[in-house]
Amino acid sequence: MKFPVVSAVAALTLLPCAFVRGQAPDSPPKKAPLTTRTAVDALSDAELDQVIHLLKDNYIKPDALSDGEQHRATVQGLLNRLAPGAAIIESVAGREIGASPFRSEILDNRIGYVRLGAITAGNVGELDAALGKFTASKLPALVLDLRATPAGSEFEQTADICRRFCPKGKVLFSVKKPNIKQEQILTSKDEPKYQGILVALVDRSTAGNAEVIAAVLRTHVKALVIGQQTRGEAAEFSEFPLSNGRALRVAVAEVSLPESAPVFPGGVKPDLAVEVPAETTEKVLQQELEKGVGEFVFETERPRLNEAALVAGTNPDLDAAQAAQKNRGEKPQPPLRDVVLQRAVDFITTIAIYERKPAQK
Repeated sequence: MKFPVVSAVAALTLLPCAFVRGQAPDSPPKKAPLTTRTAVDALSDAELDQVIHLLKDNYIKPDALSDGEQHRATVQGLLNRLAPGAAIIESVAGREIGASPFRSEILDNRIGYVRLGAITAGNVGELDAALGKFTASKLPALVLDLRATPAGSEFEQTADICRRFCPKGKVLFSVKKPNIKQEQILTSKDEPKYQGILVALVDRSTAGNAEVIAAVLRTHVKALVIGQQTRGEAAEFSEFPLSNGRALRVAVAEVSLPESAPVFPGGVKPDLAVEVPAETTEKVLQQELEKGVGEFVFETERPRLNEAALVAGTNPDLDAAQAAQKNRGEKPQPPLRDVVLQRAVDFITTIAIYERKPAQK
């Protein structure tokens, strides 16, 4: 059995800690710093008017408080307060929407890996084929990678993905439009196509459909979510055209899960946070498509002298030593690793160790 470069002991950080080192038991809680939003929220209507008048009468640059500037400030403030539920964006015609392919692998002959990619009929079909292969191979664990799933609000297709894993007859989530008092309830209709340990990978770019999938799987099948907090866009959006090729994007329907924390606008908070720069994640995901996933998780063995090398008259050990001597003084670049996926493998490995039955005497 191979083990990931990051030690499986790292997964033990999932265990709860009963004490906070260095904190006195009766120490008073620290007061939260005053932010602009908390200060404004604390003002009454009369105080809000007072602040505006004081600014108009006393601010050093009166032109900054003209009617036009106040309108801009109002729109800017509303967009900031409503984000991610409202934003001014490039119109659909001006945006590049790239394809995101599906990928699946079996890692170390024991873990199924699926990169869902875009939620399309073709990728859902490939998911079914992969789940059938994993079930036939009796793989005890599966990693569902949602980091490359584009944001969207195709919620019926989203429910189809969830139905592959959730028990029959469960309310998966609902889509509510409060303005017209309309609610769409989506449920699981069939028995799951895969049952086992499930881990979902997310990052800061995970939004919309993918956020809903992660939240539903955590709620209904106790999936562990690993990565970074998601964007908080689990909603249906409408776009209203403005001038200059831009549009106002507004959340018009909210996704909610039964007996679960809201996904909009706070996003999905991971059970195990792993901080990785966005550019590193993008590079890893691209190279995994080209080269496969395993080499970015498991350490490869160094070349050794073997029969083939003897026949060829080469010595891999000597070649490696000479290369190291030649590059001495140059700072070696660390190998690119998928740290988030490594932590998922760590967790699965730890669970397997704890669940292993002791040998009978």
